[in-house]
Amino acid sequence: MHPFISRNIVYPLQEKLLNRPTFSYLKELEKTQWLSREEIETLQLKKLRTLLKIANEHSPWHANRIEASGINLNELTLDDLRKIPTMTRIDAQQHGHEMVWHGVPGGAYRYTTGGSSGQPLIFYYGRQRQAADMASRIRARRWFGFNVGEPEVYLWGAPVELNKTDRIKTIRDRLLNQLLLNAFQMSPEKMTDYLKAIEKFQPRCMYGYASSLTLLCKHARQTGKTIQLPHLKVVCTTGEPLYPEQREIIAETFKVPVANEYGSRDAGFIAHENAHQQMLQMSESNIVEVLDAQGHPVKLGETGEVVITGLCSEAQPFIRYRTGDMASLSNETDKDGRGLHVVEQIHGRSTDFLVHEDGSIVHALAAIYILRETEGVEQFKIIQHDINEFEVLLVTNEDWHTASVSEITEKFKARFGNRCKTHISQTESILTESSGKLRQVVSKVQPDI
Repeated sequence: MHPFISRNIVYPLQEKLLNRPTFSYLKELEKTQWLSREEIETLQLKKLRTLLKIANEHSPWHANRIEASGINLNELTLDDLRKIPTMTRIDAQQHGHEMVWHGVPGGAYRYTTGGSSGQPLIFYYGRQRQAADMASRIRARRWFGFNVGEPEVYLWGAPVELNKTDRIKTIRDRLLNQLLLNAFQMSPEKMTDYLKAIEKFQPRCMYGYASSLTLLCKHARQTGKTIQLPHLKVVCTTGEPLYPEQREIIAETFKVPVANEYGSRDAGFIAHENAHQQMLQMSESNIVEVLDAQGHPVKLGETGEVVITGLCSEAQPFIRYRTGDMASLSNETDKDGRGLHVVEQIHGRSTDFLVHEDGSIVHALAAIYILRETEGVEQFKIIQHDINEFEVLLVTNEDWHTASVSEITEKFKARFGNRCKTHISQTESILTESSGKLRQVVSKVQPDI
């Protein structure tokens, strides 16, 4: 499909049919990014007042917290936000039904996410939240000269995308100029095929897990493959921290800038790097706090936990939501003159690779999704002790069924080979690492990468 038709007809038509105000919000973002920092914070305050009033009216759990805080919604300041207690993933798990506004304009839509904590979460999002995430991502890509509707490759592994392989989905991808490659299947043979497909497709943007893109680049080096992509503008990484050595090998392989994004399914699209490798917040859609262990804001440049207030999360408000991620904020301003806030560094997310019985590399999310979708699993930890030897620790609730043990075992065999042995045990709690972080996946098998 010609990019002009995809960008100006197909994509807007899709968003209109889905009742998502993506392009109207995008038009706003293109203007508001150039506001001063003070003007952006005034906009944040206006949106925060609206969000809290909606939560107070439609979300009983939040209404109780707002009332207990003693804040006046009509005379609210940004500092008043800190008077509301933080919320956790456990809160969202246990009280989600008291947070959801099913009557939100456009409807509330159910989603399940695993996140970085190993605690599966069911939550609801609305069309405004979807539009905000999508429009923010489109804007960030434009910083690198890439526009929606131009050819884009996704090296991705979320089953919600990969399972939609019917004819309609295939046609949609072609109309939107998107090529989806499975990051859960990264054998040498598959990666050789991927490189051929990418070169044939001639994308202007590539998007995927930092680790999977790095693995693909290493395979290209090892096989002596030089990739010719003269129209490529940027490679965008997601899902994990982007380490300097990863950025270097991806940039050298594809000969374009590499830009990392930061966000999550539950908290939303939070930040994206600009052309100067500054991580800019999506300040019009989120308020980002970084707090110490006692819940107090840390100084700029100091590390603390990321706490998000999603200004477009009306369907199920995420107000002062503790993400479990560690980061530090910066006192810098955007070098291109935008008023958006700057994140100095994201410290806290990483995922290990797991190894298939045939020696190929499997992204850890392939195992995470198995447990994320199992009813009654509160928390989990996956340890690969050896090829074909997995230990799975589970914290379960009243929705757990013993029959799920055999289901998990069979799904692990489907992912990692028929000889895979999965030792599943239930426990009251899962211990954190000495750093205080909970490692969701631990691989003791050294992958050949």
